[in-house]
Amino acid sequence: MNKIALQSLFVIAVLFCITPLASPPVALFIGLIMAQTVGNPFEKYNSRIAKRLLQISIIGLGFGMNINAAIKSSSHGIIFTIGTIIITMTAGYILGKLFKVDKNITTLISSGTAICGGSAIAAVSPVIDAKNEETAVSMGTVFILNAVGLFIFPILGHYLGMSQESFGMWSAIAIHDTSSVVGAAQSYGDKALSIAVNVKLTRALWIIPLVIAIIVITKKKNSKVQIPWFIAGYIIAMLIATYIPGLKEINSGISEASKKLLTVTLFFIGAGITRSNLKKVGARPLIMGVILWFIISIVSFYSVKMFY
Repeated sequence: MNKIALQSLFVIAVLFCITPLASPPVALFIGLIMAQTVGNPFEKYNSRIAKRLLQISIIGLGFGMNINAAIKSSSHGIIFTIGTIIITMTAGYILGKLFKVDKNITTLISSGTAICGGSAIAAVSPVIDAKNEETAVSMGTVFILNAVGLFIFPILGHYLGMSQESFGMWSAIAIHDTSSVVGAAQSYGDKALSIAVNVKLTRALWIIPLVIAIIVITKKKNSKVQIPWFIAGYIIAMLIATYIPGLKEINSGISEASKKLLTVTLFFIGAGITRSNLKKVGARPLIMGVILWFIISIVSFYSVKMFY
C-alpha cells in the first residue's frame, strides 16, 4: 500500500471513530490492528497527538462533573490510593531484582503502574536521568497492558457482579493510564465513569510526592517536578459546571463531545503500539509489568470489595 493510500485509510479510520458506531474498545482495537498490519503513516506524530487529545478530553469531561460529588468520591479512594502506591512500588522493586530488570526501567514501570501510566513515567524519567530507550521500554510495557486492561476489565467487572461504583474505584486504581481507565469505565456506565475519572485524577496528584520521594532516595539535585497541567483544567471545568448552572446545556454538550474525542484518542493510542515498539519492550520488563499489574489488580479488587 502506497503512502497516500495508507494516509487516506488512516483518516477514514479516525472519521469512523467519531461516529456512534465506534465504542472506545472498538476504536482501540482498530488502531492496534492497523499498527500491526498496514502500519501507522503518522507514527512520528502519533504519541504527541494522542497525548494532547487525551488532555483536552479530560478537561472536557470536567464540564460534566460536579465538584462536590467529586470530592466525596475522591475522599473514599484516598486510603486505597496511598496503600496501593506503597504496595506497588515495593512489589515493583522486588520483582525488578528478581527478574534482573534495569533499575531505571523498574522504577519507571513501578511508577506508571502505581499512579497514572505514561504521565507518571514522563514525570519520573528526567528525575532519574533515564535514557530514551529506557523510557520507551517502560512506556511500551504500560501501553500494552493498558490495551489489555481496556478490553478485559469491563468483562471481569460484569462477570464478578461489580456495581458501577465499585468498578469505577477498582479501574481507577488497577488500570495504569488515565485513557484506559476512562475508556473502560465509560463502557461500564456513567456512574462508573464519574467515579473513575475523579479517583484517577486525584491519584495523579500523587506524582508530586512520588517524585519528591525519588529525589530524596536517589539524592538527585536540581531535579524538576513536572505536574500534569490538564488536572488544573479539569478542576476549573468542574467548578464552572457546578457553580454556573446557566451553562448546563453547553457544559453537557462539551462533556458529550469530549467522550467522543476520547474514543478517537484511544484509536491513536492503539495505532501507537507498533511492531517496533513491541520489540523494544522485550520479555523481562513485560513479565515484570504483568506480574506487578496482577498483584495490584488482586489487592485493589479485594480492598474495594471489602468497603463497597
